[in-house]
Amino acid sequence: MSVAMLFPGQGAQRPGMLAGLPHTPAAAAAWEEACECLAQVGVTPAGLDSADALRSTTNAQLALLVAGIVTARALIDDHEIPVDGVAGHSVGAFGAAVVAGVLTVADAISVVKIRGDAMARACAGGSWAMAALRGMHPRAARSLLDRAATDDDPLWIANINASDQLVVSGTRRALDRLRELAPAAGARDLTLLDVSVASHCPIQADTARAVADALDDVDLGRPERAYFANTTGRRIVDDAARVAVDLAQAVRHPVRWYDIVALMPEVGVTATVQVPPGHVLAAIVGRETPDVLSVAVDDIGIAATVRRGRSVAGT
Repeated sequence: MSVAMLFPGQGAQRPGMLAGLPHTPAAAAAWEEACECLAQVGVTPAGLDSADALRSTTNAQLALLVAGIVTARALIDDHEIPVDGVAGHSVGAFGAAVVAGVLTVADAISVVKIRGDAMARACAGGSWAMAALRGMHPRAARSLLDRAATDDDPLWIANINASDQLVVSGTRRALDRLRELAPAAGARDLTLLDVSVASHCPIQADTARAVADALDDVDLGRPERAYFANTTGRRIVDDAARVAVDLAQAVRHPVRWYDIVALMPEVGVTATVQVPPGHVLAAIVGRETPDVLSVAVDDIGIAATVRRGRSVAGT
């Protein structure tokens, strides 16, 4: 029996999510540590939780990182859910790396600040966005994107989330054309995400280099839990350097979440727990691998999450 913890990425953020985090001794200690680390990079923790603040790419990513770490500490340290693996979607991978033991809270916050700022710079002066495309296989979607994109208005597959769900990055003009073409191509819908940048695509090459440079200055810890990689969809065990490469390079390559989900039962994962905010990752696991119990803290609360996690783990 094995439990994997899931950490959502940008787009899942919502105002007030930090105010609703668990109030347990480990959670309180993690929150205090995170606040101190945020202050060191010039961020006011209290200012991260508003709708206005979360419009910033950097603020949204830092808030998601903190929410994931604090909730994970409550579940693992206070409620003793035995977590064997971690998987984070996009920026969620940094929270996963902290819980895996590869990064400290301070290092994760510092690098995510660099990442968010670099992502915003890469998209400054343009009109970039991301959208979820549902109802199409990746091969058919690539053909559709080729029809909708131009040299001036590119499109890329940014996330392969499920067998029929992709996320596309590109200019807003290209996404508008994609919306016009999508129904006739068989897509169910195209929904803009709550992000102001294009991620997991070539325009973030400088961001990947900036993150890699920042991680080169970090003393990586030895992994305590398996880590599922965004860039390959594979599991990394006891290799912190490979985790660091994935953290750096994922911002310029598609997130292979569907491959991660498909791999989990093959390596013995029998349950997943998604930390706040939201439940999208848990829902994908439940739909794609129905034999794996999948829960989201936001859906059932801490107490029920603990009961299910312990039951699956046999503790």
